[in-house]
Amino acid sequence: MSNLFENYGRWDIEIVSGSGTKVYDAEEKEYLDFTSGIGVCNVGHCNPQVVAAMEAQINKLWHTSNLFIHSLQEEVAGKLVQHSMGSAVFFCNSGAEANEAAIKLARKYTGKSKIITFNQSFHGRTLGTIAATGQDKVKEGFGPLLETFIHLPFNDLAALENELDHETAAVMLEVIQGEGGVNPAEEAFIQGVDKLCKEKDILLIVDEVQTGIGRTGKAFGYQHYHISPDIITSAKGLGNGFPTGAMIGTDKVKTAFNPGSHGSTFGGNPLAMAAANATLDIVMNETFLAEVEEKGYYLSEKLADIFADIPEFMANRHKGLIMGFEFSTEVSTVVSLLRKNGLLVITAGPNVIRLLPPLTVTYEEINEALKIVHHTLLELKQLT
Repeated sequence: MSNLFENYGRWDIEIVSGSGTKVYDAEEKEYLDFTSGIGVCNVGHCNPQVVAAMEAQINKLWHTSNLFIHSLQEEVAGKLVQHSMGSAVFFCNSGAEANEAAIKLARKYTGKSKIITFNQSFHGRTLGTIAATGQDKVKEGFGPLLETFIHLPFNDLAALENELDHETAAVMLEVIQGEGGVNPAEEAFIQGVDKLCKEKDILLIVDEVQTGIGRTGKAFGYQHYHISPDIITSAKGLGNGFPTGAMIGTDKVKTAFNPGSHGSTFGGNPLAMAAANATLDIVMNETFLAEVEEKGYYLSEKLADIFADIPEFMANRHKGLIMGFEFSTEVSTVVSLLRKNGLLVITAGPNVIRLLPPLTVTYEEINEALKIVHHTLLELKQLT
């Protein structure tokens, strides 16, 4: 009998070690991990460069208060600012915390509380971020939530324009709705949102928790759309598995967070910053990011060719190495068989297979995964 709360539907596997794209369970079975811990281990499990940075830091200092100067925080913040539209960074411990900070900053800066988000969005599991999320399943049973979030259809610019008013503090969105089905925003929609926000002096917040840190082949996903948000949030891949999150804002909103207005006991701690610093050194490189885009195209097209033989296959959506394959039926059986055959993937809703391999995945590993998928589909045909 477990002493843990049963709030996770766990697979019957214990992963005990990993290196790069490969992980191993307690029975020493090898798997190709095309989940990356749900888009977290962007530079692979136990990346030597990240491990070395953390080993060096762990013998110096684990924690000190944010009352003190943190030169390593400044170094990581400088890299995030260099590769984004921002000029200031707040460090925390997760994507939900980063989004909470963004919501608070938008409300404090504008003096308004209405924030518009979109159906099928996902912004976290705190009371504030589930209120922001456009999926009822994460809200059930938790009672009254913040009332000033409005949820609109995604990719519907007319609906947004009709809802914007003088009480609107911000529009908050994902450029690709990861948890909502790997739904990419249309370029005209995103550019239209950016234009409307600027015309009406409304803040634009882009949730980059899943799409940031190189996942899409750019430093941040919004950069594919040629826009300039006021606030972006980051987590998941930022620490390559060590818990860390960040909210990045422009110079315009920087002054709204004055001393004492917001904080995090563990946010930006030395171990997290060592992990983030090493991760950013690997990812924020034009050649590396170009390879992510190339590998994404290759994997997506090859998988779409394999899935094309399945009558239920409906759509292939990807940007870099975040991808979703939609079917007209539930995909849990396929995901389970792939796992049995040594390939770890996840879902994005009941009908979408989602792949988030490490950005460091090799073409040899991609081809190995393709063979597993092909074999699994043949096996599934025999079972049915």
